[in-house]
Amino acid sequence: MSVLTAQEVQALIRAGLPMAEDISLCIDRLDVDSVLARVPFHSKLVRPGGTLSGPTIMSLADAAMYAVVLGRLGRVEMAVTSNLNINFLVKPKPVDLLAEARILRLSRRQAVCEVSLYSAGSEEELVAHVTGTYALPL
Repeated sequence: MSVLTAQEVQALIRAGLPMAEDISLCIDRLDVDSVLARVPFHSKLVRPGGTLSGPTIMSLADAAMYAVVLGRLGRVEMAVTSNLNINFLVKPKPVDLLAEARILRLSRRQAVCEVSLYSAGSEEELVAHVTGTYALPL
């Protein structure tokens, strides 16, 4: 059982980071071990070449990591990204982008996370793979 609900985490992220509202970030599922986050496809998020922009993909990954940390620890709004590594693997399809995040290691000072990103309806083909670290407040 998570400390916060998916709706509560979504509201916290959107209140603290207005850009999340701009990209219509949704937290679809949240439990103590993982999160499923989504950015609905919109033409304003597309870069030249007809693909979702890198900043959109990275934003979703980062928000998914933050959501899984909030889901595990509760209201730790001052948790911050200290590292994010991304591998772009394939061009996303022009549909919603999904991110599944989980915590690999949690200590008193940091959370190490992994995120798999894929186009809706194509769960078997990763768009990007992310690992990252969140520094936790003392």
